[in-house]
Amino acid sequence: MKSVKYWLIEHPSIVSFRWSPTQSYGGTWWFLISATSLYVAAAVTLHLLLKLLRVRRGVPLGPLPALHSLAMCLIMGAIFAGTLFSAEAEARDTRWLWRRTRTTSLEWLLCFPLGTRPSGRVFFWSYVYYLSRLLHLVRTFFVVLGQRRLSFFRLFSNTVLLVMSFLWLEFSQSLQVLAILFYTSVYFVVYAYRFWTEIGLPCNGKSFSFAANFQMLLLGCNLLCHVAVLSLHYLRGGCNGIGAWLFNSVLNAAFLVQFLKSYANTHRLRNHNTTSKHKKTT
Repeated sequence: MKSVKYWLIEHPSIVSFRWSPTQSYGGTWWFLISATSLYVAAAVTLHLLLKLLRVRRGVPLGPLPALHSLAMCLIMGAIFAGTLFSAEAEARDTRWLWRRTRTTSLEWLLCFPLGTRPSGRVFFWSYVYYLSRLLHLVRTFFVVLGQRRLSFFRLFSNTVLLVMSFLWLEFSQSLQVLAILFYTSVYFVVYAYRFWTEIGLPCNGKSFSFAANFQMLLLGCNLLCHVAVLSLHYLRGGCNGIGAWLFNSVLNAAFLVQFLKSYANTHRLRNHNTTSKHKKTT
């Protein structure tokens, strides 16, 4: 356990990490704008190209989707553990300061003190999460090639989450620790489910419903945390990165609306397919 914690929170590269636009890969606004624009343009172009060529069947991708799901599942698990242990270590190392300012661990998770800089263990894992969002974008091209589908929700949600993770670092935004824990736990379950199905193991509607409902539960918790941050901002004299937090709250609201629409449509389609199969069997 000690060796695991060393690689998660005590390694010199983690402890001495500092977010820098000039030294951190992908740390500039130009990179963010270029990456999101290229992603949307490439996905839409590929989708239109396959339509123009009248490719009706999905392109065989072999084990690539399964390998991608496995890699993302392991990465999400590592980020979750690293963020959790890093938050614990920060609480231990700065407890003396929290006592002076009468700040609890929960309040720190929700509301960073004014003047917080993007450095140290927590921000290292925030940076790893930001980079993982770039790897997550590859999934879109698997869907376009293999399933011949491209939805606005997929493009929108992937772009929003990439921008949000960049803002967390750029402005040392409050609430990002809990947000990372929420998102990584959701994606760990989702990618584990995808890997399970992509290697051909049996699954049923209950497994899908668990993954979707788990995501709904954590999105609800995230919404409650946003309300708590706003309360602490006015009660305790301000939270760091509140401007970026407000912008992210708008993106979160738009993402939640789109997710609810997708969630409802998916369940409606699954219920329709289940009813049709039941009628055929009877």
